[in-house]
Amino acid sequence: MKNILFLLLLIAYSSSGQNADSLFVSANELYRNGAFEEAIKKYKEIETLDAISSELYLNLGNAHYKLNKVGPTIFYYEKALKLDPLNTDVKNNLIFAQRLALDNIKELPKTIFQKFNKNYLQILSFDEWAIVVIIFSFLTAILFLLFYFGYAPTKKRIYFSTSIFSFILLLFVIFITYNQYNQVKSKKEAIVFAEKTAIRNAPTLNSEEVFILHEGAKVIILDAIDNWKKIKLADGKQGWIISEEIKEF
Repeated sequence: MKNILFLLLLIAYSSSGQNADSLFVSANELYRNGAFEEAIKKYKEIETLDAISSELYLNLGNAHYKLNKVGPTIFYYEKALKLDPLNTDVKNNLIFAQRLALDNIKELPKTIFQKFNKNYLQILSFDEWAIVVIIFSFLTAILFLLFYFGYAPTKKRIYFSTSIFSFILLLFVIFITYNQYNQVKSKKEAIVFAEKTAIRNAPTLNSEEVFILHEGAKVIILDAIDNWKKIKLADGKQGWIISEEIKEF
């Protein structure tokens, strides 16, 4: 019975994978023919199958870009970049898309650690850092075993020293992975989808308007009350926005 169930699950997984591949080919063909709305529908069908990838979101962003939809374009590029921070196509396309946004939000000056974190540590996602942890774990274990079972004193000293060094690097990489994981889980970001929206100083429509945002602006979500979200911009400004006017990625 267990074998039959496993076989059925394997067949279902295989067929869904083939379906996603055929949909992707079909969507790409529609995109090449200029049928961007139809291509978007196909790409979103793939998303419902949980066959997500950086390439899928890149293509979704490209299709929305062709339709001059600034908010969705930036939204999907950001999602693609989250899955693959090293994807140069996504980075370049995102730069072009951000130029379409009306709001010029300047980031606050970063500390040395923040710059190091952004320029070096964040080039890999926490999933990729987790792979690095596994690699260093195996390397440390192999070097220690070579030391333990070695006979030549010179080689034993070399294996011992390198295993200690590898272990220190392993601890460092574990710390980075844990830090990146916490940042991803705690930092909620979103893109403004409303063409124009007023940001208020309290979660009510009759509260004071503090500034205006336009489609495509990137925000950080700090809090939520009813159908309102408290947001923060890269320049430090804060306020409340109606939940339906932004989309979290």
